[in-house]
Amino acid sequence: MATKPVVSINKAWCKGCGICAALCPQKVLTLDSRKKAVVVRENACIGCGSCVWHCPDMAISLERE
Repeated sequence: MATKPVVSINKAWCKGCGICAALCPQKVLTLDSRKKAVVVRENACIGCGSCVWHCPDMAISLERE
């Protein structure tokens, strides 16, 4: 049985570049009013890791439940 991917954002490290939100194929991430990445569609995450690999601040992690 496949495990569910869980995306976590370290807001202290996030500089709000928006790369993660732009590259996410499922539109799981967006920027909030403070220009920090937030997870808005956690259940839509397919665990591709694009957000993790492209984050220049290493502020995103992807775990499996």
